[in-house]
Amino acid sequence: MKKGGFTLPGEAGYEKLTLELCEKWGADCIRDSDGTVLSDEILSSGIPIYSTICLVRSINGWAKENPDKLQRCFLSSDPKHATGNTLEIDPLEKYFRPQMTIWRGDDKKKLWEVWDRTSGEQIDKEKWSWDEERGVVTINETIPYHFYTVSFMATRVWEEISMYNHITNDWGDRERLLAVEPRYPEAQEALLSYLDEWCRSHPATKVVRFTSLFYNFTWIWGADERHRSMYTDWGSYDFAVNPPALDEFEAEYSYRLTAEDFINMGRRNPTHNPPTKHYRDWMEFTGKFVRAFGKKCIDIVHSYGKLAYMFYDDTWIGTEPWSGYYGEFGFDGLIKCVFNAFEARLCAGVKEVKTHELRLHPYLFPTGLGGEPTFAPGGHPERDAKRFWACVRRALLRVKIDRIGLGGYLSLTESFPEFRDEIEHIADEFRTLRDLHENDSPWSTEIHVAVLHSWGSLRTWNCAGHMHEHPELPLNHIYEALAGQPFEVSAISFEDVEKNGVPEDVDVIINAGREGDAWSGGDAWKSAALKAAICEFVARGGGIIGVSEPSALRCGGRHFRLADIFGVDREVGATICHEKYKYERKPHFITAEMTEEQRRGVRFHNHTPGVYALSGDADIILSDEATGDIIMSAREFEAGRAVYMSGFTYSSEDARLLYRSLLYAAGREELESSYMAKSPYVECAYFPKSGTLVAINSSKVDVATEIKTPNGSIPVNVSGEGTVILKLS
Repeated sequence: MKKGGFTLPGEAGYEKLTLELCEKWGADCIRDSDGTVLSDEILSSGIPIYSTICLVRSINGWAKENPDKLQRCFLSSDPKHATGNTLEIDPLEKYFRPQMTIWRGDDKKKLWEVWDRTSGEQIDKEKWSWDEERGVVTINETIPYHFYTVSFMATRVWEEISMYNHITNDWGDRERLLAVEPRYPEAQEALLSYLDEWCRSHPATKVVRFTSLFYNFTWIWGADERHRSMYTDWGSYDFAVNPPALDEFEAEYSYRLTAEDFINMGRRNPTHNPPTKHYRDWMEFTGKFVRAFGKKCIDIVHSYGKLAYMFYDDTWIGTEPWSGYYGEFGFDGLIKCVFNAFEARLCAGVKEVKTHELRLHPYLFPTGLGGEPTFAPGGHPERDAKRFWACVRRALLRVKIDRIGLGGYLSLTESFPEFRDEIEHIADEFRTLRDLHENDSPWSTEIHVAVLHSWGSLRTWNCAGHMHEHPELPLNHIYEALAGQPFEVSAISFEDVEKNGVPEDVDVIINAGREGDAWSGGDAWKSAALKAAICEFVARGGGIIGVSEPSALRCGGRHFRLADIFGVDREVGATICHEKYKYERKPHFITAEMTEEQRRGVRFHNHTPGVYALSGDADIILSDEATGDIIMSAREFEAGRAVYMSGFTYSSEDARLLYRSLLYAAGREELESSYMAKSPYVECAYFPKSGTLVAINSSKVDVATEIKTPNGSIPVNVSGEGTVILKLS
């Protein structure tokens, strides 16, 4: 066992346990967590201290004295139909009132809007009124059986992370925290003064771990317990909306944003929708403020000789590490909570910080995010830890992570000795993998894969959240497969390609999404220049992989705008009178390693039905025999190649399909013999300077397989979720 690279959550009252696990897990730092504090004994132990701080919920006394300086957002009432010429709507009826309230001081006629959602028209402001006492909006001259909504500004009177932790851990009468709005100069002064005093009064703290700068991901709760989490989006900028910001935006951009820019007919602006120009302007505007004020905070931390790390989970607004502006903050480290591999890649690839740290799961809480027992009777946290690590570890074959750690209540581990042993094993394995990356890089195909979607580099390695939250999205699964594979991966936007073409160093493009979403592209495909640029790229020798509904837009005669490249299209009712080409399945390089039974068994849970061949030019590799739907096809298009997949669900088998698809699309089939295990459950990385080959087994069963190398095959046995390290030279 080596020591270091591990951050341990300490807890007052459990000093002996804290120091024992420090030794067992090789921890070289101790941190506090939400709901815990560190005792003097821990602080004076000589072990470096991480201290957690969330500025916007740290000055609760000031927040209570200044309720007009709390954070706000636009909300919309549920559509309600009129039965006569007047209608009353309680705007807050469906919302969790401990979280949201209506701030009585707002200029409601300036900020609020009432809409006839049946006709799509905004109601004239003279035709509605607000009753302060009853808390209802009265709409006059309504049309019977039209549906109406009220868009209003709400104040968030319980900060979301405090609210979640409070309810999850049954904190009883513990103080509920508020989030102050840093747009107000008075709030900025109070926050900076607090941070300065906090740094002065925490001499033992080596690293200040910022939990939030300064706005949470959007998390809106409902009154109905069966619909508590009404809306969640990790990349949404909804919680940064407030009157001074709207006024400043108007002065800078020469137009005013309205409630409807955020409500968007009730759909809001989740990251999965292509952003409007107004919304991108709002993101740019908000990001500039967050970076400028954030730098002031980090400068204070540095003035006390401390390091500043950011925890990239509770906060995303204005802090995206792949934005191109992240270096303006001056952070020393980035901490990312991880469930899976692509989140580790998101963290590891950020060049603007020196230290990259992963906070592992499970979190040391009694229950998991889904309410299942974790550190509670019936829980098996050691199994959870092993399962999550087997997912995350794939990425650590490809990239270096400097540190790992845990968070939560360390005392909960007392009843779970198997968990403590499992973390000891994980910590040792992590340090082994980390050290392999010192002065060395794993072998790579050197194939550059560019993921094409609306957001470009801003959303490299993420769709906006954890994979388990949006399991239906094929791109999440694509990213997860790529995270453990030897490709260079980037993200480019439709706007980039339309203006400048495909970058010269890109070998293969992936476009994976559903019709109209940000990942497929939606209206971006109306651009003839975009379509022509992709066609030129492929025709000149590039590769493209389309998943689900790539380039889907009901425009120009085809459902897929790139149907003529893929050689397939989707039936959506527009061509049902056109007889479909009678294809035959053909053997192909992509599925050459699979048996016929395995080929017949390929089913993506997010499969897109109704895809058919346009002619015999496309090789139909996999199909549904019952429906005739195409599951996978490949086609040569002039000097390039195109692959279509009807969906994608991450698994070891499907990751191998994607790997071989990328080799085929890039015209590099010969690389199949380079450091590739015959079994798809085993993945490898070869470190040439040390001559070290690492093989990991992502399945729970023992695997006996062979690993192909340029010098021949090597037999290897890898235990379930295990690792084997071999010296080749």
